[in-house]
Amino acid sequence: MAYETSPRRRPRQAIRRVWLYSVLLLLPALIFLAVFFYEGRIDVAPTILIGVCLLIYLAICASALVDGIIRPLQTLSNVVSSLREGDYSFRARGASSGDALGELAMEINALADLLQKQRVRSLEATALLARILEVMHAPLFAFDRQNRLQLINSAGLNLLGRPYARCIGHFANELHLDDWLGAPDQSIRSFGGAPARWLLRKVVFRQDGAPHTLLVLADVSVPLQEEEKIAWMRLIRVLGHELSNSLAPIKSIAGSLLARVESLRGDETVTKDFRRGLGVVESRADAIHRFVQSYRQLAQLPPPHLRSVALAPLMERVTLLELRLPVQLDSGPAVRLSADPDQLEQMLINLLTNAVEASLSNTSEPVRASWTQTDASVQIVIEDRGLGIANPENLFVPFYTTKSTGSGIGLALAQQIARAHGGEISLVDREDGDGARAIVRLPLASAASEM
Repeated sequence: MAYETSPRRRPRQAIRRVWLYSVLLLLPALIFLAVFFYEGRIDVAPTILIGVCLLIYLAICASALVDGIIRPLQTLSNVVSSLREGDYSFRARGASSGDALGELAMEINALADLLQKQRVRSLEATALLARILEVMHAPLFAFDRQNRLQLINSAGLNLLGRPYARCIGHFANELHLDDWLGAPDQSIRSFGGAPARWLLRKVVFRQDGAPHTLLVLADVSVPLQEEEKIAWMRLIRVLGHELSNSLAPIKSIAGSLLARVESLRGDETVTKDFRRGLGVVESRADAIHRFVQSYRQLAQLPPPHLRSVALAPLMERVTLLELRLPVQLDSGPAVRLSADPDQLEQMLINLLTNAVEASLSNTSEPVRASWTQTDASVQIVIEDRGLGIANPENLFVPFYTTKSTGSGIGLALAQQIARAHGGEISLVDREDGDGARAIVRLPLASAASEM
């Protein structure tokens, strides 16, 4: 609430009123003195002396009233005015329980102490809230009724990728957050092209009587990925168990029938058809069995046995295994990872195999592999010259593949290995032409040991 302020004026009207009331109180004595002088009962000299004494008495009484009532009231007014303006350092003098003005001064001083304590608590609470907002990992946004951004924390600035000055006061559609304002509470949303998924919490509150909307985001990518992983594993186990139980007798029966067909006598054409048909059944049953076993590898991936691993020799071994296309390996810094070398090697083999097959389907240009080091992680990049990413939303979904002979577990298994090591794999199209770039981020040995 705002108050209108005006310049303070001396209470001249109150002082004049005191003098006026004093004169009115003295007026009967002056009238009687004038009557006595007119009737000749008092001479001139005594009349003048009594008049002067009455005027002196008037001045003393009026001054005493001004100093005893007007000045304290003026002081109390100044203290209240300071409180209204937010200055709680002034206190009223003469606070005592002896008279009404003293009790009033005591109450005003008590009010000043209370307001000062409340202001300190408010400042401390505001500072604590600001500190909490700064250390929150969840992005937070507050919009007014015109959808202008009024509050944002550091996590929100990092999500938007903008400085503070380019966020505060801007409309939601300028920040690409208008869809989030219209979304229902507790919905799952994504921002831009980032793979992260956010749980949106939306609350309406009021400030200065005007409605505001508070958006709080929680990164649920990891929990959702874990739930998806558990669901896929359960599905794979069930399918693998049922298919294996069915394929084993089919393969056995087909093999037995095929052996008996050789001993049968009859039309050679019919025997040949039986032989060919049973051979197809047996071979397809065996192929489906191998197909199911490859999926079961994804569901039965053991936890990594971490130990210190040098990245450079491991990259050299992986690139030497690929013989279909030349693989250009750019040397990087000497770094060590806390990883399971077998699983890490399998992950890189899967990524390199995908890159080589993509290049073979397009230009047959060499594949390039490199790695760089950041503050606490290493980034491995494998680049190809294929046709690019056809369906980025289903890259790491098990069973999904765009290859005619693919099983759909290569990238899913590689992503599972990377996440088990505290890392992440992302695939993006190349900006300098056809092809894709696989980016693997893994923590360094020292950073991983602290996790």
